[in-house]
Amino acid sequence: MDKVKAGDIMSFPVVTIEPGATVRELAAVLADNNISGLPVVDEDGKLLGVVSEEDLLLLDADLHFPRYVQVFDSVIFLESVRKFEERFRKAFAAKVSDVMSRDPVTVTKEATLREVATLMSRKDVNRLPVVDETGHLLGIIARGDVLRGIAALQDPNGEDEKGAGA
Repeated sequence: MDKVKAGDIMSFPVVTIEPGATVRELAAVLADNNISGLPVVDEDGKLLGVVSEEDLLLLDADLHFPRYVQVFDSVIFLESVRKFEERFRKAFAAKVSDVMSRDPVTVTKEATLREVATLMSRKDVNRLPVVDETGHLLGIIARGDVLRGIAALQDPNGEDEKGAGA
């Protein structure tokens, strides 16, 4: 696992978003690309953070659908629908910079597959941005990329690269 480097398994180009984009735009990018998270970069491609569906779910935690009670044939709202709609609009108008995770866990393209897998496990992250020495985004590694890298090390007899067995 030490022969395979992050640069060998990373995906690029990477779908990214800028910090000034709205949460509505972020949701569209995630849905359109069928991904659950992505790096946030500045106009020069420098990594500023990462943002994921989980960040959107945390934002959504403040939004509560209006509750109501039904008394006979009447419906009485306990919370104003207008107030809910206003909070909903504000949430989707929020900027990516408001919801992103700053100081993301990253690797360089020289990191080994073992280091990448260990870091993902210890930090409980689903993706690792690959950056150069100046913090510019080079690629991204998802858990599936790690699994493909490990699988590529296996020979048809199920032995690993050292022949020690799977």
